[in-house]
Amino acid sequence: MSVFRPISDLAQLILLVGSLSVGPLAVQAADLPRVVSMNLCTDQLVLLLAEPEQIVSLSRLATDARSSSLAKQAKAYPQNSGGAEEIFLSAPDILLAGTYSDKTTLAILRGLGLRVEQFPITSALDQIPQQIRQMGEILQQQSKADARAAEVETYLANVAVPDSTAPVAAFYYPNGYSLGANTLGHDIITAAGFRNLTKELGMTGSGTLDLEQLVVQAPDVLIASPRYPGGSRSEEIMFHPAIAHYARDKKLIYSSADWVCGTPITLRAVKDVIRARDAIIHQEKNQ
Repeated sequence: MSVFRPISDLAQLILLVGSLSVGPLAVQAADLPRVVSMNLCTDQLVLLLAEPEQIVSLSRLATDARSSSLAKQAKAYPQNSGGAEEIFLSAPDILLAGTYSDKTTLAILRGLGLRVEQFPITSALDQIPQQIRQMGEILQQQSKADARAAEVETYLANVAVPDSTAPVAAFYYPNGYSLGANTLGHDIITAAGFRNLTKELGMTGSGTLDLEQLVVQAPDVLIASPRYPGGSRSEEIMFHPAIAHYARDKKLIYSSADWVCGTPITLRAVKDVIRARDAIIHQEKNQ
């Protein structure tokens, strides 16, 4: 009988060591902060960096494919409508919001003791790595964040600034809405090798580009938004005969959800514009 005792003792020792090694890891996983995001862009950073069990809920825009590059992934999680009562009752450790999230809601939740972290609007590609790392710190996912931030930094280090011979692009959205310097859209097309017409006209931030200016300046390419189902008067200007040739000549580039927020996915927008630019250049050479 005694010959089996050492084996039994060894088995107990293995179980004991196993429990000691697994225990701290389990506690560590349980200690990761649980978050609610009420902002479209923080939604996407959370989806890229957080463990699934950290995500209490995402904003109601999270599953809108027209706005979010990660709409499909977001469908796996609950959505919130941004209300203070709803968010508080879901008992997150941290609320993630944007600079322009509802101030009253944030004040109420801060007053109730909830930690609130706000992220600014991304206006340049080189801001993305810092925001990724900021989210990594909040989620306690620093190593994952550092890796994703480094990918963006490596790509941007090899981006050349377009010179005076580069083709010119103009943002032209419904109602003549356009983007100038200090915007993410401007940085996307600049990184892709275009000059921005409205930046050269002196626009900073967003504004309106008159149809007459657009026709006179005659940019090489238009950046526009895809037309949504239904109709609106604001979109009619996009089909004016004076600029219809951009669509006919395939010199119209459509922005997408990848242009909205500053995340690693924004580099996909840059690459899409590069491909469109190369296709246009190739087309012109063969004419």
